[in-house]
This record gives sequence, C-alpha cells and structure tokens, in this order.
Amino acid sequence: MITRNVFLALSRSAWATHAARIWGLRFGARRFVAGETVETAIEAVRELNALGIKATLDHLGESVTDAKTASEMAECCFRTLDAIRSAGVDSNLSLKLTQIGLDVDRGLCRTHLGRILDRAREYGNFVRIDMEGYAHNEATLSLFEELRAIYGETVGAVIQAYLYKSEADVERLSVHSPNLRFVKGAYKESPEVAYPDKADVDRNFVRLVEAHAKRGHYAAIATHDEAIIARAIEFALCNGIPKTAFEFQMLYGIRPELQRRLADDGYTVRVYVPFGDDWYGYFMRRLAERPANVWFVLKSMRKS
Repeated sequence: MITRNVFLALSRSAWATHAARIWGLRFGARRFVAGETVETAIEAVRELNALGIKATLDHLGESVTDAKTASEMAECCFRTLDAIRSAGVDSNLSLKLTQIGLDVDRGLCRTHLGRILDRAREYGNFVRIDMEGYAHNEATLSLFEELRAIYGETVGAVIQAYLYKSEADVERLSVHSPNLRFVKGAYKESPEVAYPDKADVDRNFVRLVEAHAKRGHYAAIATHDEAIIARAIEFALCNGIPKTAFEFQMLYGIRPELQRRLADDGYTVRVYVPFGDDWYGYFMRRLAERPANVWFVLKSMRKS
C-alpha cells in the first residue's frame, strides 16, 4: 500500500511530470503507452486487430485548466477519430472530461463533447467517457446522462467498483440501457467514499457486472484478473448471456497472452491504447496498480 501511495502521489506531482516530458518515454513507459503520436498509436491498433483484438484509443491528457488547451485537446479527439476512419482500423475513442474543459467551464466541456460525438456518430464510431477521481464523478455521470439521451449508443461511461456509490449509480443509469465499462478504480480515494480493501473491491466489481448484465445491458469488463474473468464467463453461460452482450477490456502492454487467448476463444477483447506526450500521470497509475511493473521500468533504465 505504501508503494501504491507513493506512485499515486508522483502521478500528481508537477515537477515529476515536467521531468518526465524531458526524459521522454524511454524509461519503461513504452510498455504501456503506444508512442506520442496518433500514427504510432494506429500502428499499435493494426497489430492488435491482426490478432483479432479491438481497441479504444485515448489521447492522454487530463486536469486542463484553460479554455485554449481544452480546445486543443478536443481537436486531438477529432484527429484521432479521423485517423481511425482513414486507417480503417477497429477502434473506439476514449476521453476524459477534464481533458476537454470540465474544470474550466461545464458548458465549454459540453460543447466540445457534443462536437466530438457528432463526428463519432457521423463515422459510425463510439466514444467512451472515462471516469476520473471522485471529485469529478457526479459531473461526469450527469453529462453522460444528458448526452446519452441525444446520442444513444454512440456514447458510453465507466463505473469504478471501489466506490460505495457505484451500485446506486448502475441502478440509476439502467433506465438509459447504457454501455458501461466496469473498472476497479485507479485513483487515491478516501475510505469515506471508496472501499480500502482489494477483496471488497473485487466482490463489488463482480456484483456490479452481474447486476448490469442481468438487466440486459452491454458490459465492458475491464480486468486482468483471471478469476474474475472465469466467473464472468461462467455467469454468462449459466444465464444465457451471449458473447455479443459483453466484452473483456485490458490495458495496452499488460497480459497480452491472456488477451490473445480470450480472443482465440471467440470473446470480444478490446485493448485500451493510450498515446500522446502527456503520458506521465497515466504511467504512474499503472505502476501504482501493480508495483511489479516497476521491474520493467528498471530493466528499461539498465538497457538505456
């Protein structure tokens, strides 16, 4: 837990972020981040598609505090959707609302998101609104509900299993027949709002996925935990839930052999492929989630 807290603290450090941008991706981050440009990210998606694996692209960035940068980040989302269409690859788009101005002005964020969803709908694509820290949870769900009513299946959201409120959120959102990605949660949260113990998070994760699937809604099950994956498969078989009603999602660079095995077994597998120069916070959260990943970083530093 101490190691996890250290990496989460570093993920929010301004000086560490600045230093990381100077160093670049060479100190191990390339394992988890598909380069700094959309071109390198598209090539990573091509490789995944060749293995029968789908993707979702995320141009990294969050906690934007000025309107100019928010507009620039929205343009990056447009370029990513254009690149997906031009390349003909099988990929969605993921984005964070603070990336496109949620902390600047809700109306500005709503405008950017609406334009992005217009482009995605025009292309027959899909946009996943990522969930961030607890402070942005309710605002994110509110905007999702508003835009789901307009854009329907073009937009989806994320539920974090470590939050106590998530069970009520899943029930609340069920009236929209939503496409939800279920994650355990990667931010440092107070025990007043989030389960502090991993075992409780795991149990809640399973409970949320099963409740959502029982309602007949599409579930994106984002986990590398083989026990949870096996339980989800068994639950689907026992309840007559077809493989087309859910998918497994994993992170770029983590458990590629498991990704391939599930895809070979006929399950939809989608890999979250992040890219861009604002990669540091994302990278630190990956190390916090699984400190064993630090060894990959150390190996990279030895070789550089």
